[in-house]
Amino acid sequence: MAFFRRKVQFNDDLGFGSTPVIKNQRVLNTDGTANVERTGLPWFKFDDTYTRLVTMSWPRFFLVILITYLIVNTLFAVAYNVIGIENLNGAKGITLRDQFFDAFFFSAQTISTVGYGHISPQGFITSVLAAFESMLGLLAFALATGLLYGRFSRPTSKVSFSKKMVIAPYQNHTGLMCRLVNLRKNSLIDIEAQMFMTYNETVDGKLKRSFYPMELERSKISILSLNWTIVHPITEDSLLFEKTLEELKVAEVEIVLILKAFDDTFAQTIHARTSYQDEDIEWNSKFELMHYHNIEGKTVLDYSKLDKITPTV
Repeated sequence: MAFFRRKVQFNDDLGFGSTPVIKNQRVLNTDGTANVERTGLPWFKFDDTYTRLVTMSWPRFFLVILITYLIVNTLFAVAYNVIGIENLNGAKGITLRDQFFDAFFFSAQTISTVGYGHISPQGFITSVLAAFESMLGLLAFALATGLLYGRFSRPTSKVSFSKKMVIAPYQNHTGLMCRLVNLRKNSLIDIEAQMFMTYNETVDGKLKRSFYPMELERSKISILSLNWTIVHPITEDSLLFEKTLEELKVAEVEIVLILKAFDDTFAQTIHARTSYQDEDIEWNSKFELMHYHNIEGKTVLDYSKLDKITPTV
């Protein structure tokens, strides 16, 4: 399987190991996450709760908050009923269902420290339970506020990569190209890109996964104000020189792109990643221009053209 001339291999395999991929599986998903299925971990780890709550999606986060809120109030409602619903002044429920909901809504008022006054505790045990719930509510809402702040303040990347790569004419040769754009209106400074190719090859009689750097026309720019087309020149020194689509498929080639930039809004470094497989490469094609000048002479960037491709022949 010596489809590619050997180059200087990465000393670091980027944490994916040298085990060859099978069935054309990616090593990196298009959203930048590792294509790894993890097993053997416990379903819940208390010391990892904060990380999970900060990194999970917004719908799941609000669902967790809602379920936790309902469970806590339900437990306290049951406790008030066990102590005796008669110890809640103003509770007028006759049936068990009505008594439960009286206690539930009293719990909701107590835990949020709203206290409308319609129902109030009487007796030492009921008052102690209500005081404990009020303290628990203060701590819980402080924790929820911290989680919301952590989610909003966490620096994230809004860099969008083109869905396809193209092989288009470049200078006296051709070039492998992809492009990216910042979906936010802020500025990204000192943007640096790395591209490498990984594929299955036979080394010393054994099939392994190898990682090779790909030289870029320009690996770093000072500021990203428009889109950036990243170009790997396919010269005689390129791993892709005179290669066909079938050869890429047999070797299960994957192109990985890693981006690092400084976000002036968060004042922190952000990262973005994506990958392309052989079916994501359009041969003899080129990207359409994303920016143009309007009648006032101002530069306009059209985000809808990020994935617009036209044939070159």
